[in-house]
Formats: sequence, C-alpha cells, structure tokens
Amino acid sequence: MSLSGTYTTTVKSPMGDQSGTFTVVDNGDGTFSGNMAGGMGAMDVEDGKVDGNTLTWKMNMTVPMPMTLDCEATIEGDTLAGNVNAGAFGAMPVTGTKTA
Repeated sequence: MSLSGTYTTTVKSPMGDQSGTFTVVDNGDGTFSGNMAGGMGAMDVEDGKVDGNTLTWKMNMTVPMPMTLDCEATIEGDTLAGNVNAGAFGAMPVTGTKTA
C-alpha cells in the first residue's frame, strides 16, 4: 500500500491550530519525500522513513523561530494522526485527512 498523497492537516500548536497541506511521496524503498505547507510557509521533509503505515521525518522550521521538528504519524486508510515534537515546546498533536 502506497502512503503517497496530499493530506489536509491540523497541528495543535501553542499558537493555536495550524492548518496545512502535507504532501507525501512514497519512494517505495522505505523512504519518502514531500513537504508541509501552511500559514507560516513551507518546510521540506528531511530523512523521511516509512515503516509499515508509520512515517517518521524531520522538518526545519524558520518562522517564528529556527528549530528542527521531529515528526511521526500513522496513516490508517485516509486519516493521519501523530505528533510534531518541537523541542522545548513539547509534542504537538497532528491530524489529517487524505484529499488526493
């Protein structure tokens, strides 16, 4: 099963809900690429890994402050759920629905 697709996402951040679009390109070799685009700009997926239906990846945020986000999400059917770990700010839940 390919996890590739476009997901409409919501991250529950300390600054309120952050809506975005998460694009996943399953490379078929245990890795994936893509990006997350939202109100604070776009971030590319780095070190994207696929383990069954679980994705792990990093993103380098620049706004409102530079930091590396460590992310994990599980895809079940057309839904995505996981966490975005923002260092000292802790883990923020992320949910999403596949749109394409």
